[in-house]
Formats: sequence, structure tokens, C-alpha cells
Amino acid sequence: MSITRINEFQSAEGKEDELFDFLKSLIPYITSSDGCLMCEVLKSDEFPNKFIVIEKWDSKESHIKSIEAFPKDQMQNAMSLFGDTPKGGYHHT
Repeated sequence: MSITRINEFQSAEGKEDELFDFLKSLIPYITSSDGCLMCEVLKSDEFPNKFIVIEKWDSKESHIKSIEAFPKDQMQNAMSLFGDTPKGGYHHT
């Protein structure tokens, strides 16, 4: 059974385009990770500073391993782009 991870992001004021570009730049890393079935980044029409990342995985464990392997310095460099703490959760289909 696959699992879907839905992540919600909000950019810092004036950082909408930079956060959107950063999130899109993660797609090759995510989709090349073991167990990833798909990844999509969406920008809200209504709220230009809000974004959703939808990931489908073969298991929750595969997603967790992917996060643990992501370079910490790249994520640290992006922290100034976030206007709020990212939120996310797992959903079964």
C-alpha cells in the first residue's frame, strides 16, 4: 500500500518566488529517492505565499530515509525563506 505525504509551506514576506523555486528544486532529489513514486509542487492561486508539496511513496519509511539523507546545509540555507513552520502529514489511499 502506498502512502501520500502532503506538506504545507508559507513563505516569508517578499520571499514567495524564492521559496517556490527552492521547493521546485527539490523535485529531482525527491523523485530519485528510493521508494518515491511521484512529487508535485503547487502554488496557491488565492494566497501567493502558500505552497503544497504532494509526495507519493511506497512506504512511510522510504520518505523518512529520504529526509534523513537530505543535505542539512541546503535546508539550513533555505530557512530564511519560510514565514511559518512547515506542516505535513501522511495520508493513505
